[in-house]
Order: sequence, then C-alpha cells, then structure tokens
Amino acid sequence: MLIKTFQTGGDRNLGYLIADETSRRAAVIDPSYDPTSITRFAADAGYQVLLAFNTHDHHDHTNGNAQFEKETGIRPLKYGDVAPQTGTKVEHDATFALGELTVRIIHTPGHTADSVCLLIGDALFTGDTLFVGKVGGTDLGAGARAEYASLHDRLLALPDETRVFPGHDVGFAASSTIGRERESNPFLLRPDVESFIDLKRNWAEYKKEHGIA
Repeated sequence: MLIKTFQTGGDRNLGYLIADETSRRAAVIDPSYDPTSITRFAADAGYQVLLAFNTHDHHDHTNGNAQFEKETGIRPLKYGDVAPQTGTKVEHDATFALGELTVRIIHTPGHTADSVCLLIGDALFTGDTLFVGKVGGTDLGAGARAEYASLHDRLLALPDETRVFPGHDVGFAASSTIGRERESNPFLLRPDVESFIDLKRNWAEYKKEHGIA
C-alpha cells in the first residue's frame, strides 16, 4: 500500500492519495486547495483514481471538490452520500473495495456531526477528529461529548499499531499511531468526559504551562 501525503494549503491542511500497488487503483482523501497536485501525481505514477472522500463538510476540506471532479470525473463522497458506481452509502462500517485493499468508514461525530475517519489497511485517516497530541475543536457541550465517545469507543478500539494520518499538520508531528496517542495525547489521557471538556475549556492555559505551541 502506498500513502502519499500532500500539504495542500489553508491551515496546514493535508490531503492523501492511497493506492493498491498491485492493481494501481487509488483513493484520495480531502483534495482541498490544490487537487491538481494530487491528480498530477497519480497520473505521472500510473495510478487510477477510483474513489475520493471528504472527512467532513467544512470548506477547508471540500473547496477543491469541483476541480478534482473536473480533472478525474469523480465527486468526493461525504458522510451520507451514495457512491454512484456501487450504490454503497457512506455510513458507519460501510466498506469500499480498492483493488486488494478495503476502505472502511468510521463515523466519528464531534468536530462535526458528519465527521468520518477512514481505515485502509493499518492506516487511519482522521480528518479533524484526532490530531497528533490534540483533538478536533468542538463546543463544550454536545459536540465535545460526541467527540469523546467517538475517540474512546471507536478510535481507541483499534490496535495500537494503527497509523494515524490527520487532516491538518497542527500537532507535534504529521502522523502518529493509536498506541502513541493513547499513551501521550493529553485529551485521551483524561479519565472521563467532564475532565476532557475541562481540558478543552482550559487548553490555552494548559499549553502555556506545558510549553506547547
């Protein structure tokens, strides 16, 4: 499996191309700001892009959709959409074939109600749900509680060796693993949802105290 990361612009947004190197079939995640760099790489490397997804419906993740569709004929799918080729709906636990690989949808509401993460092999593309050492922004009410549940019930249920590729390069590194985040991410170390929300409420002070940029 090939994973190619693209620094697409915006607030250090990250887009991804994932390819099955046997069949040369590829999927793209969040082709924002600079979709042409992704489609050009795919064409030059001989990969056929068959699938595309948005991790959630925020402009900084979807603004390249029209250009991407113009260049590939493929409209990136969001949560709730139905893939025109297969009739498969983008919902929790739905799967999409990609050559010898499988794309699994994990619905992770919190940052937005429609947030999804995508699991392909041992790689998890987390959008704005989980960053390296941080988590996605939410309100301090229902959104935070939904995110806490998504993180603990769905993402932390994955094996420690699962690689994490977030939607922005805003953490301590551009990628991580579930195990590393489980052991070091201050939000994931909180013992309950109330202390999780308290850290969100006091994150600026926490960062200052711990020297976090």
